[in-house]
Amino acid sequence: MLLEQEAVRTSRPQEPSTEGRPSHGSVGLVRRQSILFDRPLHLRSGATLRPFTIAYETYGTLNESRTNAILICHALSGDGHVAGYHTTSPDEKPGWWDDAVGPGKMFDTDRFFVICSNVIGGCQGSTGPSSLAPDGKPYGLRFPVVTIADMVQAQVHLIDALGIERLFAIAGGSMGAMQALQWAVALPERVANVIFLASTPRSSAQQIAFNETGRQAIYADPNWKHGNYYGGPAPTRGLAVARMLAHITYMSDRSMEAKFGRTLQDADTLPYTFERPEFAVESYLAYQGEQFIRRFDANSYLYITKAIDYFDIGADYGSLRKAVQRTQATFLVASFTSDWLYPAEQGLELVRALEAAGRSVQFHLIDAPFGHDSFLVEVDRVAAVVGSFLKEQSEARV
Repeated sequence: MLLEQEAVRTSRPQEPSTEGRPSHGSVGLVRRQSILFDRPLHLRSGATLRPFTIAYETYGTLNESRTNAILICHALSGDGHVAGYHTTSPDEKPGWWDDAVGPGKMFDTDRFFVICSNVIGGCQGSTGPSSLAPDGKPYGLRFPVVTIADMVQAQVHLIDALGIERLFAIAGGSMGAMQALQWAVALPERVANVIFLASTPRSSAQQIAFNETGRQAIYADPNWKHGNYYGGPAPTRGLAVARMLAHITYMSDRSMEAKFGRTLQDADTLPYTFERPEFAVESYLAYQGEQFIRRFDANSYLYITKAIDYFDIGADYGSLRKAVQRTQATFLVASFTSDWLYPAEQGLELVRALEAAGRSVQFHLIDAPFGHDSFLVEVDRVAAVVGSFLKEQSEARV
């Protein structure tokens, strides 16, 4: 059951306030909401999670017929804070896709009711390994292993609690696109449109290898203590290295060369030292690691990367084609020319399966130089594709 107190608090999603912070098309000040579900969540591993909390944010207004809802699913390092600000501090950074969500933007909050939730296994409000278990102590590695399918199953409880029977669209990039595809296959009657960006229908050996290398960095940190570090020093060094490695895969050789080249860091000539970063790119990666450890939990990194590794949408149905035959949605699939982590061939694999199954699908290969992160930073190019798709589907519905 949905705990009664929480049901009252979240039964009418609040419109975000724009008071206190001027911004170009910003949704303004928003607050993180949460729902505690006192019911079992049966996981693919055979374990059960009860109770569990889903943290989320909403933007825009749900129409009377409840037909204008778009669920945005976040990637590995994201969370439910996709747009806007939590405070009026001038130093606060906006949500991770703020350029894409807001009035008149790609996900137009004047037209759509946008929802974004933190996945289970995460560390930004939804139940994960850093959460307190029923015995009052952090779960640590006692937290059950989760999959993309489990993340989606938890999201279903949230969408039900918001009183939405069918989503106008589900959108996501990278791991977020995996969730969107899982929704369309597992719950075809509840999804009208899918926006699948910079992703794959199944994780490849190379993608698993990158994730495992990051996990090994965390395991090697003496502060990890087999996941039992809560209340003491966290394995920040290992997590920072994992983030550094992952961030390399999110960029492209071209973008790194253009941004850094062989520029030295605070020096005119090579200092020939191991004591500090010599090249600007080394300093940049160190900065990325330092920023990441301030907002992310090492155990959550382990759980979420494992969920990505497990993802293979065709595994339960015998093949990718058989899996997508279950879908009823219209698909937009977009890949990026410089993305070598999730290359265009993997997006095309999904497109061919959808076409073979007789499903409606558009494919766009977007020329962008920033690697995998292009879906986040090349918002204007993405908006031209996604905005047109959403407009077409809105008009088709009318």
